Amino acid sequence: MRVLYTDPAWAIGSDGRPDPVLASVEAEILPEGTDIRIGPHVGGRYVNTGTELLRLAADADAIVVYRCRVTPDLVTAAGRRCRVIARQGVGLDNLNVPLLRERKLYGFHVPDYCGDEVSTHALALLLGLERGICVQDALVKDDRWDIYGGGIPRRTSGLTAGIIGFGRIGRAVSHKLRPVYHRVLGYDPYVPADLMASHGVTRCEELGRLLAESDAVLLHAELTGETKGIIGHEAMRQLRPGSLLVNAARGGLVDPDAVIAALDSGVLRGFASDVFLPEDPNRDPVTKELLKRDNVIVTAHRAFLSAESEASLRRRVAEGIAHVLRTSEPPPYGRIA
Repeated sequence: MRVLYTDPAWAIGSDGRPDPVLASVEAEILPEGTDIRIGPHVGGRYVNTGTELLRLAADADAIVVYRCRVTPDLVTAAGRRCRVIARQGVGLDNLNVPLLRERKLYGFHVPDYCGDEVSTHALALLLGLERGICVQDALVKDDRWDIYGGGIPRRTSGLTAGIIGFGRIGRAVSHKLRPVYHRVLGYDPYVPADLMASHGVTRCEELGRLLAESDAVLLHAELTGETKGIIGHEAMRQLRPGSLLVNAARGGLVDPDAVIAALDSGVLRGFASDVFLPEDPNRDPVTKELLKRDNVIVTAHRAFLSAESEASLRRRVAEGIAHVLRTSEPPPYGRIA
C-alpha cells in the first residue's frame, strides 16, 4: 500500500524538514508495510504543485491533503490504484468534491475534531480586540505605560454578538459567548430558529439584520460559492458602526479591501482573523496592509490546534484510510463522496 501525505504540519522535524519517522501514529494504524510518503518541501514550505508532487502521488492507494488542493492532475497522477482522498481538517473547499464524484473516489474530512479549540480561539481573538490586549502588551513591553493605549474598552455585558454560520463550531461559540455578551444572534439559512433557540441564540432571517444589530460579528460558515466574499463592501455598509469582526473560518469569506475601507472609516472598530487568502497574509499586498494596524489581530491558521485535537485528527484520518484500503467500503465518517 502507498499513502501520500501531501503537506502534513505534524511531519516537520526539529531541523525544519519533513521526517517520515514522525508518522508513527499513521504507521501504527495503516495496513502493515504501508509506504507512507511525505510531499515535497523546499525552502521551509511544502510545495503543493508541480512535477515532484505528482511523482510522489504516482500509484498511491490513498492521498491525504492538508492545505494542498485536490486537482485533476493530482488525481490523474495517482491513477487507478487510488481509492480514497482525505482532508486532514474540517473544511471542504480544497477537497474538490465534484472531481472526486466524477472520478468515483471516496473522500472524507473530519468535521468535529476541534470544536472546543476553534470556539475558544475565536472568543480569545474577540476578547483580545475588546480589551485591547495586544496593543497593551506591545506598549508595556516597549516601556510605554499607558492605560488608554488601544482605546477605552466596551462593557460587553450590554452588547450583542452575532454568529454567521451555525454548524458545530458556531454552536460551540454561542455557548462561550453567552456568559460574556448580553444577547447572541445567529444567521444560517439552513438552520431553523428552534435549533438556535435551544442554544440560547436568536435567529436572524436576513444577514443584514444580524450585521445591523451586532456589536461583534464572528464568522463560522463553510466556504462555498454561496458564502465566498459574504463580508464585502455591501456587508460593511450594513454593519453597526464601531463593531468588531472575527474570522476563524475561511479567508475567502472576507474581502480584505472592504475590511481596510471599513477600518479607515471607523465602521469597524477592529478586525481579527486566523485565516487569510492566500494562507500567509504577508504574501499579498492587500492583506499585508492589515498587519500594520493596531486594531487588527492575526494568528497563523492555528485555531484548531491542541495536542489533543492534532492527535485525534491524525488517528481518525488514518483509521478512515485504513478502513477503505482493507475493506473497499466507504469511510466510516465525514464522507462526502
